[in-house]
Amino acid sequence: METQTFFVKDTDQELISDVAQRLVEYANQCVAERGQFTFALSGGSTPKALYELLTNEPWRSQMPWKNVIVLFGDERAVPHDDPRSNYQMAAQALLYKVGILPENIWRLRGEAENLDEAAQEYETRLHELDDVIDLTLLGMGSDGHTASLFPLSPVLTEMQRLCVSTPEAPLEPEVRRLTLTYSAINASRQVWVLVTGQEKAERLQQVLEGEHQPHQLPIQGVHPWDGELVWMLDSAAASMLKEAK
Repeated sequence: METQTFFVKDTDQELISDVAQRLVEYANQCVAERGQFTFALSGGSTPKALYELLTNEPWRSQMPWKNVIVLFGDERAVPHDDPRSNYQMAAQALLYKVGILPENIWRLRGEAENLDEAAQEYETRLHELDDVIDLTLLGMGSDGHTASLFPLSPVLTEMQRLCVSTPEAPLEPEVRRLTLTYSAINASRQVWVLVTGQEKAERLQQVLEGEHQPHQLPIQGVHPWDGELVWMLDSAAASMLKEAK
């Protein structure tokens, strides 16, 4: 069964440093147990700060990069070298700077002419992992979305597929997306939700302590079946919570 835990750090810098250390420890544990570490990346500014930190010592040399398989939680329907691409952000911040094997970077083909086919291709790759990701990193949008699971999206009711294409997003960039579904996310061994900033505090309080309405707040649908859900927060984001204090 899912376990849910919280940790809160005073500042976003302290939080990112702590997450980096936890990531290194968990990655090495997975490699010791199974020979590899599968890591689904998130877009966004806070994950970007984590990726940049991982290129620095001591984390860079402590991560088992050659045994890391990088996946993506979602992608925008843009060329892979477009600045709006989650792959491009991760590549510039992290992937080009450390020893990840090129064949171990499994990107979502947001540039594909047929996004449904691209989603099916990605699902086929996930089957190679027995549909289980060691760590899925998520953020939370100000509307309560996560990955590209947006409020009232038809994708929220998809229970069979692991990866799907979406309608145009309701926020910038207003393009279609590829996204992992709840079925893929909730099969993860660990899901870490990284949230920082006072501007997220009210929404986070609603998500964690308010009414359960995942059709309106999609991140509420994240509940790993047999894994651990970890909320990683700075004190500003957690400032309205009772549960995490």
